[in-house]
Amino acid sequence: MTGCSDSFQRPINYLRISVTDRCNLRCVYCMPVDGVRWLAQGDILTYEEIYTIARAAAELGISKIRLTGGEPLARSDLSHLVRMLASINGVEDISLTTNGTRLGSCAAELKAAGLRRVNVSLDTFKADRFQSITRGSHSIDDVLEGIEAARSAGLNPVKINMVVVGGVNDDELLDFAARTINDEWHVRFIEFMPVVGEAIETKFVSVSEMRRRLEVLGGLEPYLSGIGNGPAKYFRFARAKGTIGFITPVSEHFCFSCNRLRLTSDGKLRSCLLSEQEVDLKHPLRNGASSDGLKELIRQAVANKPLQHRLAEGYAPKDRPFSQVGG
Repeated sequence: MTGCSDSFQRPINYLRISVTDRCNLRCVYCMPVDGVRWLAQGDILTYEEIYTIARAAAELGISKIRLTGGEPLARSDLSHLVRMLASINGVEDISLTTNGTRLGSCAAELKAAGLRRVNVSLDTFKADRFQSITRGSHSIDDVLEGIEAARSAGLNPVKINMVVVGGVNDDELLDFAARTINDEWHVRFIEFMPVVGEAIETKFVSVSEMRRRLEVLGGLEPYLSGIGNGPAKYFRFARAKGTIGFITPVSEHFCFSCNRLRLTSDGKLRSCLLSEQEVDLKHPLRNGASSDGLKELIRQAVANKPLQHRLAEGYAPKDRPFSQVGG
């Protein structure tokens, strides 16, 4: 196995894989109000194709894999894919990001297949607000049950991702933070990104503002987390059982340390979440590309990785909705 670095000398060792573009929720910050047209089944990578790409990537130094969607648990028998990926030499960590609504019934099975950890997206504790944010028919109780099932199965630490949107759910910052003190919750507050055309000026809450509001609960102490591959900076309240993470894609971008690639469900490799540049892997693979051929395409994507995104300039990609890129 050899390491792989981009043209700015950033080591690339983390691959996020979108296994489906479908989702059973319609979160307002993720999916356009009029929805999206689902990809045809034949356009989606098979589990065998994902395995082949992941194995080639591992030979280039990819050691960490996260499964995303859409909603990854909307795809059947995901534990089968986890088991396949866990068998790849060099893959040290497999994790999952999910909305949690289907997690309760499969957390133990996923753990047994080789899944290490899980992140659950949850933006409110209020049942009526949950319905409004997700534009869905699922109950928040399904998510809470999924979180507890994941914890019981040993998919720890279970991290809770909250996208903070001003005027929508920012009044619950203290409620989420308080759960880290006695309930051993690991909460990550994420700045809202303008990825589906919303007006960020009216909805953006910076991490500095979040931290100011949390001061009523006590001082935050830096916490060095040894688990995870993402850009969060972690803290905890004194004597708290859990942790608080902050992710700042807008106010303090973390592009200088980005170590990831993203594989879309239809087989395009993106070197940046907020760039429209992609390298097609699906068609070469289906036309008989060898492992060496795939590795050359992966190297091409790595070489094209931009220095940073352009959100500060008001630019956000329009080619795909957030729900099709995998976050």
